[in-house]
Amino acid sequence: MEQEVVKAVKDLETQEQIQLRGNIMAFEGFLGQQEGAFFGDSVNCPLTHRFTEGIYVREIFIPAGTYIVGKIHKHSHPNFLMSGTVDVVTETGGKEQLTGPLSMISPPGTKRALHAITDLVWVTIHHNPTNTQDLEELEKIVIAESYEEYHKFIETQEKIKPIEL
Repeated sequence: MEQEVVKAVKDLETQEQIQLRGNIMAFEGFLGQQEGAFFGDSVNCPLTHRFTEGIYVREIFIPAGTYIVGKIHKHSHPNFLMSGTVDVVTETGGKEQLTGPLSMISPPGTKRALHAITDLVWVTIHHNPTNTQDLEELEKIVIAESYEEYHKFIETQEKIKPIEL
């Protein structure tokens, strides 16, 4: 199933999506140059990390008015906007306004730019095959640092064929 999703996402890379991706990356660069910019876990947007067998749960509180650009996720995963209203831009969905509570599945390769209209609570669930609680190790499993790294990851996944019994 995961390989089918990966192939579908790879096939969807239209010119419009590539342009949106570029806009998201440019916006991330712009935000990073602003006074008061912060990256990763911060008192501004506190994170809560929870772990259970094979699963990593990440919850973030995002105050109203905050702009954030997320990371590139290697795998599809569930998302829960527990509360709040947010404008979100992705290369596959364009610009959308979401209001919680709601749930959605993010396809692999998703990177979001968002603007919190109200205070938000957003939860993501990720596969944690090694049951690590080391956040740096988890990021290596879950996150691609660039789209080049993401595409290399996809290529390795396409070469791995499940054993049929």
